Amino acid sequence: MTALMDLSLLRSSPSVSPFSKPSHQLQPRSRKPFKLRCSVAEGPTISSSKIDGGESSIADCVIVGGGISGLCIAQALATKHSDVASNVIVTEARDRVGGNITTVERDGYLWEEGPNSFQPSDPILTMAVDSGLKDDLVLGDPDAPRFVLWDGKLRPVPSKPTDLPFFDLMSIGGKLRAGFGAIGIRPPPPGNEESVEEFVRRNLGAEVFERLIEPFCSGVYAGDPSKLSMKAAFGRVWKLEEIGGSIIGGTFKTIQERNKTPKPPRDPRLPKPKGQTVGSFRKGLAMLPEAIATSLGSNVKLSWKLSSITKLGNGGYSLTYETPEGTVSLQSRSVVMTIPSHVASNLLHPLSAATADALSQFYYPPVASVTISYPKEAIRKDRLIDGELKGFGQLHPRSQGIETLGTIYSSSLFPNRAPPGRVLLLNYIGGATNPGILSKSEGELVEAVDRDLRKMLINPNAKDPFVLGVRVWPQAIPQFLVGHLDLLDTAKTALRDSGFHGLFLGGNYVSGVALGRCVEGAYEVAAEVKQFLSQYAYN
Repeated sequence: MTALMDLSLLRSSPSVSPFSKPSHQLQPRSRKPFKLRCSVAEGPTISSSKIDGGESSIADCVIVGGGISGLCIAQALATKHSDVASNVIVTEARDRVGGNITTVERDGYLWEEGPNSFQPSDPILTMAVDSGLKDDLVLGDPDAPRFVLWDGKLRPVPSKPTDLPFFDLMSIGGKLRAGFGAIGIRPPPPGNEESVEEFVRRNLGAEVFERLIEPFCSGVYAGDPSKLSMKAAFGRVWKLEEIGGSIIGGTFKTIQERNKTPKPPRDPRLPKPKGQTVGSFRKGLAMLPEAIATSLGSNVKLSWKLSSITKLGNGGYSLTYETPEGTVSLQSRSVVMTIPSHVASNLLHPLSAATADALSQFYYPPVASVTISYPKEAIRKDRLIDGELKGFGQLHPRSQGIETLGTIYSSSLFPNRAPPGRVLLLNYIGGATNPGILSKSEGELVEAVDRDLRKMLINPNAKDPFVLGVRVWPQAIPQFLVGHLDLLDTAKTALRDSGFHGLFLGGNYVSGVALGRCVEGAYEVAAEVKQFLSQYAYN
């Protein structure tokens, strides 16, 4: 599961803004014929040949996992590295692609039950355009406000530097403390890996942590900032102090370095989002994995559950699957595991106990998404702007006595998400600080969310909400805890030192949990696969 409420919350805002054009119909990408080397225990044989000599029937790369990371790696290989990876197979244990991306459409509503949106960075825009979805992109309003609950009031978050002197989420003293800390007037780094809480309190003060960063950690990771690693979870901010001696110093240094190295020309096919905003697609996030799967065609294998993986004498790999057609084995020059770390741990244990042990230690807390709707009249009048509920949504610090982590104003964020006169709200509850949600019924989760909303957004005497969906993810988002990067390095090094070259780890516990980071990470892994196949090509 990727991030719940994207970190762009720290910068700006979204609401309504359609690119309403006709749906783009995808056609499967033409590919040269490819014969898988497979053997089937029962039922028809898919294809069969010898691994050594004879027909060229070994896959260049098998990607285990048909979530957004696995599909985007396959798409990146197809569009950028087809010279060395023309035969790429994606296998998925479920009967659908997309992983935890779950878009539902019913009763005039369209909603997400996993990740909700993405920051429209160039990598994800490239992926969308290459998948034929340019005309289906929808972007939020960059000026839409975001709110944090503090002292019983929903307070706007500053979206640009000129807002800083005027917003009431922090006191004057808190703003001064943050300003002095940002320029370097604060305690020095301690010399050990800091948690998010330790880093922010030291650099920017208690108010920034308690009123901004703590709720954003809940929104992005559903995590506990006293345990999350600043370096692993928010590495770009961590690095600013590392390279510049302070956050401001690092910002200036980064700008200087960027100006020294001119950017390559931007792909002219890509749209140009205005300001800091978030994006989705006309029919929800599921359009992206479905479009990629359509372009990959029969190279995507659904309901294929990997049962074992072994190294072959010539350096390739053999993967054995349980499929609807029976037991299937296929062979590949390289393998990318994009499944959750705890699943990968079990499969890789026969190859490397050290890798399996490291992967087993990543923690995925439970999160529930609760999607409900109210009539517009149920919204408190003081929350309306020009008679409408406008904005991205709201976050709730753990100190404010609210169980719900945050609420996204889905019907305000993107067009055509709810019938006229209705407000659609996506709520997240649970996370690392509240794993007890697993013991609650769906009705109890809805009651908790509704009770919270009536304290700040919904009129207390409003009718019960219309419940559209409750989705509980028992293991939702990998937590980038202190020591995360060391564990990941241990896992990768153990594979490499044991001679398992061409076996790569990918997915959100590697790249980062935000949807955009999963796509960026997919391009990075695809480049690694290309390099491996270029260096270790088989005859």
